[in-house]
Amino acid sequence: MRVYVKTPSRLHFALIDLNGELGRVDGSIGLALNKPNTILEAYRSRELKVVGEGAEFVEDLVRKFLQRTKVNGTVGLSVKRLIPAHVGLGSGTQLSLAVASALSRIFRIRKTTRELAEIMGRGGTSGIGVTAFERGGLIVDGGHSFGNGKAKQSFLPSSASTAPPPPVLARYEVPQLWKFVVAIPSIQRGFHGKDEVQAFADRCPISTEEVGKVCRLILVRALPSLIERDIVSFGSALNELQEVGFAGSAKDLVHPIARKCIEFMRGEGAHGAGQSSFGPTTFALVQGRAEAEKLAAAVRRFLAEHGGGIAFQASASHGGALVKLMRK
Repeated sequence: MRVYVKTPSRLHFALIDLNGELGRVDGSIGLALNKPNTILEAYRSRELKVVGEGAEFVEDLVRKFLQRTKVNGTVGLSVKRLIPAHVGLGSGTQLSLAVASALSRIFRIRKTTRELAEIMGRGGTSGIGVTAFERGGLIVDGGHSFGNGKAKQSFLPSSASTAPPPPVLARYEVPQLWKFVVAIPSIQRGFHGKDEVQAFADRCPISTEEVGKVCRLILVRALPSLIERDIVSFGSALNELQEVGFAGSAKDLVHPIARKCIEFMRGEGAHGAGQSSFGPTTFALVQGRAEAEKLAAAVRRFLAEHGGGIAFQASASHGGALVKLMRK
């Protein structure tokens, strides 16, 4: 028996509240994408064996799962494809949950996606990746309780937080004709590890005024526009979310090429554009496949003139990860 797992990736549009005065922090809005994907197969084996890209890191994830679930067994695992790491597409959460989901099937461990995320230490700041894996869609989560004795006592990114995944406040399906052009410039990869922790420490807390702007953009513009299928208004909300709150305070960390790419995509007619997480992945929202193909081709030409990179069109993913048994 083999277990096959194919995950979505995700775009992270904004963190909502990194102020904490109301006793809660984090909160986020983002979207599950149908590509790029992490794909792997796992099977019982007499010894732990991992083959494929990122084998050493994947082996560490397997050992973490086995240790934390106290499972006495070994597996083999073949990595077929990985989401690029540290570019703003949520690769770490998707890979961690892919490994945990596959192993839980093999060893007949009944756990929810949220429980698997806690086991693997994911979702400690943003819940977008966990819910993207579980059921996809456009997601808004409610963050974590904040203060002494609460889920979080300081401002930390997911990679350094031990808090559980946050509650999901809203999940919506995105119109089928709304397409996203995703661009990954060949530049220094986004902040992670100690650099990411330092970025949070340097810029938090965010002022209540800035947090208020983020909340209004999400609640009064982005979500109603999505429900009403108003791509122009939704795109303008994405644009403005890049300028306020934590994203606004971290604008100096956006690589000049990524910034130029965002401006280029807006100039080419995108309804909204921005950077996902700490980048360098940038994204643009357009209407229809033809417009997406046209913009992706233009972005590829832009990247070729600015050090290289890749650009492709993607759609929202509404089904979450595919996890299935394969009997051989």
